[in-house]
Amino acid sequence: MDDPYHNNVNQQMTEGGEYTYTQDGRDGYPYQTDYPPQDEDAASDATEGADEDNQMYEGEYQGIPHPDEIKEARRAARMEARRKARLAAQQEEEEENLPEQYETIMEDCGHGRFQWMLFFVLGMALMADGVDGFVVGFVLPSAEKDMCISNADKGLLGLLVYVAMLVGALVWGGLCDKMGRRKCLIYVLSIDLVFSFLSCFAQGYGFFLFFRFCSGFGIGGSIPIVYTYFTEFLQMDKRGEHLSWLCMFWMLGGLYASFTAWGIIPHYGWGFAIGTEFQIHSWRLFIFVCLFPALAALIGVVFMPESPRFLLENARHDEAWMVLRRVHDTNWKAKGEPERVFTVTNIQTPKTQEDEFIEIQSETGTAFQRWTIRHVTMLQQVMANVMSLSAPELRLQGLLLVIVWFCLAFSYHGLGVWFPDMIKYMQYEEYESKVRVFHRERVEHFHFNFSLVNQIHKEGEYIHDKFANIEIKSVKFEDSLFENCYFEDVRSTNTFFENCTIKNTVFYNTDLWHEKFKDCRMENTTFLHPKKGCHLNFKEENDIVIYMVSFLGSLAVLPGNIISALFMDKIGRIRIIGGSMLVSSACTFLLLLSFSQGAVICWQCLFYGVSVAAWNGLEVISVELYPSSKRGTAFGILNGICKFAAIIASFIFAAFIGITKIIPILLAFAALVCGGLVALKLPETREKILS
Repeated sequence: MDDPYHNNVNQQMTEGGEYTYTQDGRDGYPYQTDYPPQDEDAASDATEGADEDNQMYEGEYQGIPHPDEIKEARRAARMEARRKARLAAQQEEEEENLPEQYETIMEDCGHGRFQWMLFFVLGMALMADGVDGFVVGFVLPSAEKDMCISNADKGLLGLLVYVAMLVGALVWGGLCDKMGRRKCLIYVLSIDLVFSFLSCFAQGYGFFLFFRFCSGFGIGGSIPIVYTYFTEFLQMDKRGEHLSWLCMFWMLGGLYASFTAWGIIPHYGWGFAIGTEFQIHSWRLFIFVCLFPALAALIGVVFMPESPRFLLENARHDEAWMVLRRVHDTNWKAKGEPERVFTVTNIQTPKTQEDEFIEIQSETGTAFQRWTIRHVTMLQQVMANVMSLSAPELRLQGLLLVIVWFCLAFSYHGLGVWFPDMIKYMQYEEYESKVRVFHRERVEHFHFNFSLVNQIHKEGEYIHDKFANIEIKSVKFEDSLFENCYFEDVRSTNTFFENCTIKNTVFYNTDLWHEKFKDCRMENTTFLHPKKGCHLNFKEENDIVIYMVSFLGSLAVLPGNIISALFMDKIGRIRIIGGSMLVSSACTFLLLLSFSQGAVICWQCLFYGVSVAAWNGLEVISVELYPSSKRGTAFGILNGICKFAAIIASFIFAAFIGITKIIPILLAFAALVCGGLVALKLPETREKILS
């Protein structure tokens, strides 16, 4: 049929089975071509006087949309869905291509001088964390006497430092995924340096506690950042080995802390005083010396670039390319091939909606509003990152990692508290067995010019006696009488007067202060130039065995570190973790057979030497399992769980010192066996490209 209407209309079927009609490239129904187009005024005249109500769609009164409007809305929805699908497919393709492309680029850059420079810089940051783990334990025997810290306050100090590290790991681990690894590490080290330095001069316990808390908050974030940062500069076949070598710096931190404590703290005379209120003693000098690793790390990090993987994840292509070229040129020039050119020209840079939101908002408002919007948005993104870790593909492996981290930390830190406390308790028992008891002795007109050590004096009488330039250590006077006596330049350690009568007696330049006298009656007694605080003989109080035990425990880690580094990529992370934890459990069980200080020290060294392989493998697998955009957040959470387990273990294991050793040993044994078996269920990652 030769109909001009049908000749000029093309009928087309679209997706969804609907038809559209076009004529000469125009949508909608056709118009007769022989009718000339009318201008707007003509059209208005032609319709003048027409009844508009007759032309209105009758369903409009009922609020029913016109069929053409429904079709148009459906068509727009389908087009929007196709657009989003294309964008999602493109984004997914970019995300799939970036890890493989990045791995190829890192292989082209090689492993050489740049990675070794970064290795030592980050190693010093890890060493600073290791030092901070020992500082409080080493200074407490001296600080508690310098600031009259009670046993309850001592426990509070240790607890708050661990809590600060826990919070620091959670906060800085999440922030390094949004702010950058390098920037957050600079913040972390700066906070630790500033507040550790201030704690050297804090005279009151409250300020000292606050400064150590802030220092712990800073350094607590170093471990998640360091491992995440270094991992992203390593190619796949180098990750396991070199991350294990990096773990050695934590051991070096323990060696550095114990060696310097041994050399500095016992020298009580290494200090100065300004009046009686401001005093700097040797333990404060020790804290100052412990700042050096963090200072060296901070100086080094300033000259290091940001992680190129982080830059690419945040669509900063040009900066990432410059960093990668620097890595490439540094390595190949050091290998004698300066003519080798960095040939990469284009790298995938997926851009997220969150990044766009920050960029849009930062262009509006005042400086304070922009700052507020950016940081609030950043916190929202960090929380979104945390919540995304519960995704189905990450949920199971995350739960397994949490169990293994908790079990290993519970046993390791619990026994770390138990070993030195058990040795101290054995020393105390041996000391108590040698105590000498004097009953109803009467001493008149006698000059005590020799030290009194480990004695109990009951119902004694001391008339016109002189105690000058001596030390009184672990001595108790009970129900005794001191009349017309003179004490001068006396140093005391764990010495008390209980229910004594003191008449016409002078105390000159001694540390025998009111806290030393319990339920005593004072008659015409004078205290001249007393030593305020709780100054004792620091040299005698800080037994060399304490530092030696820590030194040997840190040194024992060296063989385990070397073995795990050499075999991490050969036998795999899972076997390293599971085998190390199960062997460590056997070493723990054998502690039941130790009945002397020497035996406890030997088993301690063996336990540390074996368990360090599990730590190395666990830290390697933790950074390899998670994608780059969530790596710092996940590692921070796992490290926070480690600190939480350490807090619980410290309380539990310390509670059984002097009561029984069976329960702490069985708890550690059960935790290690459970963690070792669960670790065998983790996925192997030695041939996994960083996602």
